Amino acid sequence: MQTVVKEQQALSIFDQAAQYEHEQVVFCHDKATGLRAIIAIHDTTLGPAAGGTRMWTYAQEADALHDVLRLSRGMTFKNAVAGLNLGGGKAVILGDARKDKSEFLFRAFGKYVDSLGGRYITAEDVGINTRDIEHIATQTQHVSGKPEMMGGGGDPSPITAYGVYMGMKASAKKVYGNESLNGKRIVVQGAGHVGSYLVDLLAKENANIYIADIYEDRLQAIAAKHKVTVIAPDAVYDQPMDIYAPCALGATINDDSLERLSCAIISGAANNQLQDERTHADKCRQKGILYAPDFLINSGGIINVYYEIIQQYNRERAMQHTEQIYDITTKLYQTAEAESINTHEAALRLALQRIEQMKNLKRLY
Repeated sequence: MQTVVKEQQALSIFDQAAQYEHEQVVFCHDKATGLRAIIAIHDTTLGPAAGGTRMWTYAQEADALHDVLRLSRGMTFKNAVAGLNLGGGKAVILGDARKDKSEFLFRAFGKYVDSLGGRYITAEDVGINTRDIEHIATQTQHVSGKPEMMGGGGDPSPITAYGVYMGMKASAKKVYGNESLNGKRIVVQGAGHVGSYLVDLLAKENANIYIADIYEDRLQAIAAKHKVTVIAPDAVYDQPMDIYAPCALGATINDDSLERLSCAIISGAANNQLQDERTHADKCRQKGILYAPDFLINSGGIINVYYEIIQQYNRERAMQHTEQIYDITTKLYQTAEAESINTHEAALRLALQRIEQMKNLKRLY
């Protein structure tokens, strides 16, 4: 990851935006509240750009820019492949989510979101909860994932986890001939909101669950609830396993991890899991590891958000839509096998095809 970021730092901001084909990048700063944030709008062909806001402590500001550009691009593909009428966008707030939050920091951020006039709709991501969204919503209507008491869908994490679970079961069906996860050794890397809900689902199937996280309190909470084995973060890739579920930050599928991983399936909730999309998707295929494309199987959260955006929120409809991830994943594997391509490329083609079809339709007007 460090080498990739250094290469990006050699490029200007405009060069980086052009490389990923972004429409707009907004830098947000408010001295009074300490807000430092970046909003990236990648593509609005299918509709307004939508994607969550992440709050994270970045080593350098250049790392935050690199992250938001990749995340927003991924949202374009995620929304497209999920069949949503939304484009791709994302935001990052630079800071420690455990120490630097305040009501007025999020109100200030909400003003920046509102200044875009609906081109970007925000929601939760890493480090953000429904209370934070409530503060953002005081300044803009272009926000989703609002608390249920405000008529919103609440925390989208359970739906995200359910989509990952559907993708994991479809992957198990492909590899083992049976979708059951009973007895499968599954390493969940990241015990945050989505990771913990995923563990709930895996526990119901009597999977052998291993969890790792940098925060001890998260591990203790899950261990008190389920029979799990806690492993050190630096031991994740060497743990004997059937399924690797990355549910923290991206780029964990790289040259180093692929040399150490013993799994047959990679199926997790993290965004941008492949450090290099082409290189590491190909390496997964060469090693016989079935990679479930992240922007396909982790789309449950944005699906949940979408049904809040377009109508009075309906959880049942959001769950039904998310359940379709199983069938889409299954068909995707069939396509990748038939065309002798990696699964990431197959998913990317599906997303780009829908975007191009919309562009062609717009040319008729």
